Amino acid sequence: MPNWTKIQTSSFLESNARDRAIGLVDEGSFVELIGPFDRFCSPHLVTLGEAVEFDDGIVTGVGKIGQRPVFVISQEGRFIGGSVGEVGGAKMVGTIDQAIAFYDSLIAEFPELPDAQRPLVAISFETGGVRLHEANAGLLAHAEVMDAIQRARHKVPIVALIGSRIGCFGGMGFVAAATDAIIMSEFGRLGLTGPEVIEQEMGKDEFDSSNRALVYRTTGGRHKYVMGDCNFLVDDTVASFRAQLTELTLLPIAEFESLRRIGSEALVEKQLRGVALAVTIAPTDSRDVWRYAGNNDPIGLADGPIADFRKTVKRLVL
Repeated sequence: MPNWTKIQTSSFLESNARDRAIGLVDEGSFVELIGPFDRFCSPHLVTLGEAVEFDDGIVTGVGKIGQRPVFVISQEGRFIGGSVGEVGGAKMVGTIDQAIAFYDSLIAEFPELPDAQRPLVAISFETGGVRLHEANAGLLAHAEVMDAIQRARHKVPIVALIGSRIGCFGGMGFVAAATDAIIMSEFGRLGLTGPEVIEQEMGKDEFDSSNRALVYRTTGGRHKYVMGDCNFLVDDTVASFRAQLTELTLLPIAEFESLRRIGSEALVEKQLRGVALAVTIAPTDSRDVWRYAGNNDPIGLADGPIADFRKTVKRLVL
């Protein structure tokens, strides 16, 4: 069993999926569901003669933070880029549905159960999206996860944590956007189309995926924080992600609505104002948007310590 105390000081970026899952909840409380010993691996990979993992690259389980049951889903980018196929998607859906069923049973028996004792789901994303080997099964898995998130709404808050190597791209970028709150580190990356794919389809002049500074200031945590695409920007340690998640476990479910980025008519109108703004200012670089938001020295702001960034940055208001 990994050392929980040691995990806390570890880089979230460098940690594997299982360590992140164990470290996010209270010490000794994590119980893995459908782990490697159950040997649920992708039948599609077997058919194709590809290597498999007995957890299909997704760790699922349940633990506690304080009095709150926390259902954890943690993706492993080292296995086929954290891609989601039929089995991994089913594990995600099953975990969310378990949280919903647990919520329903608790409320049926204890209608006045305090919010701090009701279930929450935490998803540690590290994925490039759909597993291309599994084609339609992988796409269907994405849709089923999105559907499960909608079933959980107003009952079980779902929190996304993004700070791992692969980032969160492809269809899983949509899934993350549909959660109730997003926590990122500056090393987390979030988007629909990954840098390499943009370069492949549009050419190096459009987007140079080897330019790491460009990649991070376009999809990285600092930019997403300015844009309002993530709610919280934390340091790159498991303890920092856990601390922010712990704060969220104290919130009533109704307060999560104010943290959402999509899911209401008002938020659609806000997004349309963002589209109109993009037409107006025609940015050629993310720094143009930072400057418009009131950050007069976006280069210095991007290069400074993360603690100073959090204190001084002005976020885009739409």
